[in-house]
Amino acid sequence: MKLELTWIGKYDAKSNVEPRILIENPHYSYGSVETGVLPNGKPWNGNMLIHGDNLLALKSLEQDYAGCVKCIYIDPPYNTGSAFEFYDDGVEHSIWLSLMRERLLSLKNLLSDDGFIFVQIDDNEQAYLTLIMDEIFGRTNRINTICVNMSNLSGVKITSAINGKRFPKVKEYVLLYAKNKGVGTLRIPRVAKEKWDKEYNLIIPEMTLEMSEMYENEDSTSIEAHLADLSIVSLKKYMADNGIDDANESWKYENAYRIFASKPNSALLNRAKELDYDYPLAIVNNASGTPKLIKTDFNRETKTARIELVCANTNSTTFLGDHWDDIVTTGGVGQEGGVVFTNGKKPEKLISRIIECASTEGDLVLDSFLGSGTTAAVAHKMRRRFIGIEMGDHAYTHSYKRLKDVVLGQETTGITTKVGWKGGGGFKFYELAPSLLKKDTHGHLVINKEYNADMLAAAMAKMEGFTYEPSTDIFWKQGHSSETDFIYTTTQFVTVESLGAILDTMADGESLLVCCKAFQPECKNFSSRISVKKIPSVLLGRCEFDHDDYSLNIIELPQTEEIDDSEDLDNSPEAFSDDTSSEPSLF
Repeated sequence: MKLELTWIGKYDAKSNVEPRILIENPHYSYGSVETGVLPNGKPWNGNMLIHGDNLLALKSLEQDYAGCVKCIYIDPPYNTGSAFEFYDDGVEHSIWLSLMRERLLSLKNLLSDDGFIFVQIDDNEQAYLTLIMDEIFGRTNRINTICVNMSNLSGVKITSAINGKRFPKVKEYVLLYAKNKGVGTLRIPRVAKEKWDKEYNLIIPEMTLEMSEMYENEDSTSIEAHLADLSIVSLKKYMADNGIDDANESWKYENAYRIFASKPNSALLNRAKELDYDYPLAIVNNASGTPKLIKTDFNRETKTARIELVCANTNSTTFLGDHWDDIVTTGGVGQEGGVVFTNGKKPEKLISRIIECASTEGDLVLDSFLGSGTTAAVAHKMRRRFIGIEMGDHAYTHSYKRLKDVVLGQETTGITTKVGWKGGGGFKFYELAPSLLKKDTHGHLVINKEYNADMLAAAMAKMEGFTYEPSTDIFWKQGHSSETDFIYTTTQFVTVESLGAILDTMADGESLLVCCKAFQPECKNFSSRISVKKIPSVLLGRCEFDHDDYSLNIIELPQTEEIDDSEDLDNSPEAFSDDTSSEPSLF
């Protein structure tokens, strides 16, 4: 028996969405865009900011980037029934479920085999969304439901408690799924323990962070040269001598790299007894060859001699659990990125933690509900590649502005200082092309007049599963599906003579698909190496054309009494020109 969540319209999914081409808008592209190869070996054309319906955009990306995205984070509209400035976040329940299902299916295709997806949601749809993701990604691929503190008990929120209506809402959820559980590995961060362990009561004042890292990385030969200059003293005495309050645990955590506890180590004891020491500290390898930092004045007659020094830097922390109660959304978060995004902006600390858990430098991160651009900004600062999709005009006024400042090194909020970001890199800004086929006055689908020859060639290559990459030498090699299989699209009438001229230039083993508006009947059987298709008839029924908006059919609803108490900026967003007169390039 199959268990599943059903609703009206569930199986009316838009699986036949038109895969549009993307057209670069040079006016909003910025910086030095780095191309190259993704970790899975597929070519990378540079960071992407895409303006347009996200379902159409995701379908456009699938052909080139299926299986390429290492980390997906999305923060979709929560379906709260509240109207927000940038998102009318309220919609009939079944429509919201269909919106999420359609997009999650496409996101799964883009996710790499070792990738992870994080979806943030609140109570309104969390249970239903979990069931949808169980169905799409598989319940066995569910990793965690993370609880995140997203608000404080203050202001309007507490009125619901005062009036006895409900417990004030302070948390949200992040649903975490793997593409294939067990293939990818999460890097769970360590966080400071709630209370300092008093057993770490020794300090090596002269030890630097660099020296500590040498020791922790088992580079014993590099630190041995410094041992003669090092001494070990009581932590309590050192703090007293330097006017530091013994209760100052923050200072202890900040200096944990040079604070130690002395531990008994019977496995080291016999090896240590055999050596003579000239310094207060020494390094001895245990039986497995791992270097251990020890005191040299231990009591050699005691079986439990406390000789090993264990660094507090690694032992005063613990792994982060599934309740993230250290996230703050008030105060400084409203200032992050230098853009106003009331009730919608997520903290850079939250996004950076997610990206750090599920990716490494150079990996591809995607957010298809980009909003104010937080995910793309954080990914760039963390030296990841990114794709961000946003349908609203704030793709220009918010995401573009924020990313431009990040590239310039002028955006100093959020995680900038922590990761040492100074600026650099760049991104390309894309618009979704209009539908390839439009209805004429008689209701018939014809080639869209907005398409020039290059756009038509690119669109047909995508439709037929070819990579659009025109040759600079051979005009009919506009795209390829393999090293020997090519596509050629033309608006000219194709004749047997024109095909013969092409055939004469084809190398042995090469094949060609020709797409055109019209051709001589004899062209159909001209050569087994050349296939001819007529457009638009070859496209009819293949997908849904002349449909530009797959967003929610949302009506504006009254503002509810519960609002986010995040701090807003006083300044207005910077305005940008709508000038798109620059010649576009195709993707």
